[in-house]
Amino acid sequence: MAQPPAPLHPASCREYSPRRAEQSVLYQVVRDQIENFVARAHEAGRVVPRFVERELRRYLECGILAHGFVRLSCTECRIDRLVPFSCKGRGFCPSCGGRRMAETAAFLIDHVIPTVPVRQWVLSVPVALRYRMAFDAELTTRVLRIFIQSVFASCRKRARSLRAVCEPQPGAITFVQRFGDALNLNIHFHTLVLDGVYEGCSERPTQFVALPPPGDEEVARVTARTVRGLRRLLERRGLAPDDGADQTGPVALADPLTVEQPLLAELTAASVRGRIAMGPRAGQHVLRVGTATEQHAKPKQDGRRCASMAGVSIHADVALPAHARHKIERLCRYAARPPLASQRLSRMSDGRLLYRLKRRWRDGTEAIVFEPLELVEKLAALVPPPRFHMVRYHGVLAPRARNRSRITPKAESGGGPARTRVLPADPAAPLPSSGQPRPQPAARPQQAPSRATKPPGPPAPSETRRPAQHPTQTDGNQSGSTARRRLTWPELMQRVFAIDVLRCAHCGAAMRILAEIHPPEATTAILECLGLPTRASPASPPQREDVMRAFEFP
Repeated sequence: MAQPPAPLHPASCREYSPRRAEQSVLYQVVRDQIENFVARAHEAGRVVPRFVERELRRYLECGILAHGFVRLSCTECRIDRLVPFSCKGRGFCPSCGGRRMAETAAFLIDHVIPTVPVRQWVLSVPVALRYRMAFDAELTTRVLRIFIQSVFASCRKRARSLRAVCEPQPGAITFVQRFGDALNLNIHFHTLVLDGVYEGCSERPTQFVALPPPGDEEVARVTARTVRGLRRLLERRGLAPDDGADQTGPVALADPLTVEQPLLAELTAASVRGRIAMGPRAGQHVLRVGTATEQHAKPKQDGRRCASMAGVSIHADVALPAHARHKIERLCRYAARPPLASQRLSRMSDGRLLYRLKRRWRDGTEAIVFEPLELVEKLAALVPPPRFHMVRYHGVLAPRARNRSRITPKAESGGGPARTRVLPADPAAPLPSSGQPRPQPAARPQQAPSRATKPPGPPAPSETRRPAQHPTQTDGNQSGSTARRRLTWPELMQRVFAIDVLRCAHCGAAMRILAEIHPPEATTAILECLGLPTRASPASPPQREDVMRAFEFP
């Protein structure tokens, strides 16, 4: 019979996670302003959506030992380590967003994206359409479908112009990003398209035909076709704005969101326009910090493989070769990154918040200044609604695609029924013989921990358990393996940051997971024994004087 875990003792627990989460500026702002945010909404006759309030309150439990933790123990020196649970939020939590970013990129590179060249296509839509797409999942799906059809039509056209390709089948993966660099709501798509097509004839083995890069004229044709499709879609749904109407706010595209969720509609409309919705500065632009230049007066240059038309912008100049697997994984991380970087957020001497931009804008803006309540307002608009999928698959990479199981990385390594052959894009180039080995991807270098990148968040209960050997799970080299599992938390930390979290920092021995502590009684008893706080810092009560003052919605 297994022995129960030994009781914790303060002298033996020399490693535990301090309350670093409560020391961050973002945590303090949400803790101090969440009650103000809810109270001011009620004062104005508004109701905060349940999923938004739940996201904000769960973030206050992320990384706090009082809400549960995992106990690890060293097998040699008997030193214990306590790792708190994460909130697993989908909105703005930097830790959980970083973990999900790394986990999604690792899963795609290991199980989905074949060893072929990849090109990134980025679609931006007009401001009025961003407002409607923010909380209309069906409209977002239809807009994305029009864009994917235009890109796939270009791939098929270029494939047929090269050689007689039997049933060309493109493939793509789309990341739906809801944010801009200044924490504004900006719905746009980052689509990783296989830079070529597969031959789909059942009587021939799966072959990949690499395509030449699209020219500027081809990108312009894709943009024009996307614009025509969007116009027809808006006309069918009765959303086409009238001529001369203001196309920067919710009045341009009337929707039931203003009736069902008026608070959400006002926050969304203000966020997409870069304005403030609550407080004394309601209706004004967000404050910018930087050196003013004259570059804003110059016309915008589209650049290479870029095109703009009727507010729709498409960029397709980022491409990676097949052997650069580590670079493709980094591109997946970039497309799946969280909206907020906590290291760029700081508090000014007057109590306001300074959020530095990653790159300086053309007009010289280097940072954005928020009041604490204004930052909470921006975070609320970035929370995706329930059942709003952020990663989507298309073409031959779709979940039920006919040839998906034949082109995945596991199939290429010998675990599937067929191997993928890459054919050159040049028709005059010789074709590889069946016995010629495929070029193998370059070995992934170990990445040292980066100060600019925050490690993924603490593990959730289901992520800290050792992976059980399910009867259907076999080794990746065996041909009968079809089950796929996500990376565990220790595996993810080892892969992304080259850190072995199950290795004792004092003696270097292996650490084992003893238990998951989450009942409030057990958590309180253990933390009291260790002399640690048994509860998180309570949220600040609403400031009633400010609420009764001029904090009203416009």
